[in-house]
Amino acid sequence: MRSRADKSGVSLLPELRYPSVPELVATARALAAHRPGLCTLRQIGLSRAGRPLHLLSVGHARRAVLVVAGAHANEPTGGGTLQVLAERVLYERDLRAENSWHFLLCADPDGASLHVTPAPRSLFDYHLGFYRPAGPEQPEWSPSVLPPDRLPPETRALIRVIDELRPYLQVTLHGTDLGGSWVQLTRDVPGLAEPFAKSAAELHIPVETGASDAAGWPASGPGVRVMPGPETGVAYPSMPDDARHSTWYHAHRYGGLTAVVEVPMWASDLVDDPAPHPAPAAAMRRLARRLLRDSREVERVLAEVLPRLDALGGLDGPLLRAARWALGLIPGLAEDWIQRPPVDTTMAYIGSVDAFGRRLPLRAASMLLRVLREADDRAAPRLEELVASWCEAYGERFRARWVPLERQVEHQSRTVLAAAQHAREQAA
Repeated sequence: MRSRADKSGVSLLPELRYPSVPELVATARALAAHRPGLCTLRQIGLSRAGRPLHLLSVGHARRAVLVVAGAHANEPTGGGTLQVLAERVLYERDLRAENSWHFLLCADPDGASLHVTPAPRSLFDYHLGFYRPAGPEQPEWSPSVLPPDRLPPETRALIRVIDELRPYLQVTLHGTDLGGSWVQLTRDVPGLAEPFAKSAAELHIPVETGASDAAGWPASGPGVRVMPGPETGVAYPSMPDDARHSTWYHAHRYGGLTAVVEVPMWASDLVDDPAPHPAPAAAMRRLARRLLRDSREVERVLAEVLPRLDALGGLDGPLLRAARWALGLIPGLAEDWIQRPPVDTTMAYIGSVDAFGRRLPLRAASMLLRVLREADDRAAPRLEELVASWCEAYGERFRARWVPLERQVEHQSRTVLAAAQHAREQAA
């Protein structure tokens, strides 16, 4: 799918691909210069490393939709979706007749500078350039793990924008490496499930009906989950990042809500099976044991190389911090899976837990591998073999198939527009 064009037939967007932050900014500047009466581009803050945070606004209606891209560095689809949405809103008057649209180009430009797989050909390629920051450094999640006076500047900038715009809908564009598409809502949006499912079916993207990220949450429809209120317990008590304390809930202060739209890079047709698993508790215990075993393999490499990295002064870099953060989550999570009964007993849910259990140690190993390569450490080839074998097993287990970027972006865009329409009808 090529980008949309204005009436002259000339598009202001580049060919659709995973854009870098500088490319996003260049596109936004072009749009703002092309229609200065409708568009404004402004800087709303700086990252921890001094990179600017940009907000593109289209239209002047009082009711606002805020779209956030780049909250997780390893989920690149959102940048392309944001580009397409911004141009579409600019050229389709009906979309901005009742709404103004505001696009945070990248919530974490520091993270985006470190995730370096713009066009992965395989899961292995993707993980060779993988980066996802530690929880306290993630803009949306940091309020769930840090006190207010220690929030990173990216989080404070996002909160200021929400306070200024008071959006009736905030949409944050997320993704998964392998699986299906799903939506997380901080408040139900009746009517959204139907267009979401229709879009996924038309574009041959599976709907993830048992996502472990939404374990135990009420379903508004297949693949559409509503986050529970504060009175409800969490499925995995060991996990520090409780969605109810994230920036997603800040819009509730003004009567708004947040939709988190997830789309896969590689699809698996095994994530939407509603059939009951024959032995869910036993499966969870088995997955917990594998999670601990895999993490121990990475921990052994880490223990071996730490003295050498320390001698090089390389113990405080973002890649190593993120790898150690991920490894630190694993013992408690495995204990949750062993000790607590499954909150969902479907094949889809157990499969999603299986994928989650593969992701955590694989991501830690991938980021550690990048550190070792930069240090030219002798353990790097051995760790690379481990990452390669885990990627191969991951893809084979879930029969991974690449989702063309055009379909990733089209599905995410459609879901955003449907959420804006149905949330507006609910708020009217």
